[in-house]
Amino acid sequence: MPIDRVPSRQALIEHLLHTRIAGDVATTRENNLDHYRELARGNRYYWLGLEFGDRWTDEHAVLELMADRCGVVANPGHRTGQDTISPELTVDALERLAIRLRKAAAGKQCVLFATGHPGGLLGVHQATAAALRAAGCEIVAIPEGLRADDGRLLQMGGVAMVLRGAALVHTHSPEPMATILDAMAAAGSPLPDLVVADHGWAGCAGQRGIDAVGYADCNDPALFVGEAEGTLTVTVPLDDHVAPHHYDPMTAYLLDAAGLLG
Repeated sequence: MPIDRVPSRQALIEHLLHTRIAGDVATTRENNLDHYRELARGNRYYWLGLEFGDRWTDEHAVLELMADRCGVVANPGHRTGQDTISPELTVDALERLAIRLRKAAAGKQCVLFATGHPGGLLGVHQATAAALRAAGCEIVAIPEGLRADDGRLLQMGGVAMVLRGAALVHTHSPEPMATILDAMAAAGSPLPDLVVADHGWAGCAGQRGIDAVGYADCNDPALFVGEAEGTLTVTVPLDDHVAPHHYDPMTAYLLDAAGLLG
């Protein structure tokens, strides 16, 4: 993944707004509120591998948290149309993520990368994996022959994902991460020091007590709730399905802040 130059914080904010990675994003208000409601009703699909018990049964509390941590419109009376992600919150979270990546590099830690959104975020994860590998980290090689989520688990550039037929799969399921971690435990392999992922891949790892960081869209509240409860270390708010090259400046900013650009 080519990274041409590192933007300033303000330049990155402007880029996020221009490309709609943040700001006025494509995800609708109706979709966001529906997902917040389903999380509050206990629909496990929207919990992304996390367990909330009866702690988040009020959809208005979920909305309040999402306004605070993601930057969606706080007004509960706003029911339709446009919703937002705060680019400042996106960059703030990237800077927190950079601190964790710097720690991983300093300790030559074992890191597992995975994505349920390969159409958007694969390049971000691959570039981060390559930078940590160059810094001396061990990037986890997943056991061969694993299947989950009606597909085969594979890695590209150090990033685990699901292949179904000939297509890389967009999945929110925690099942693939659970399958990998169970296989590692059965083989007696040490579990990762850090998981860098998204969707159920990140949620499952965090729920199992592994230090996990993730990227999440404004219609995926579970990872933000997980961070609020301390189950996830960092959740970065962004639209997770824009053209992949639009994430390049964001990735450059992240890796530079982590001290991983040589």
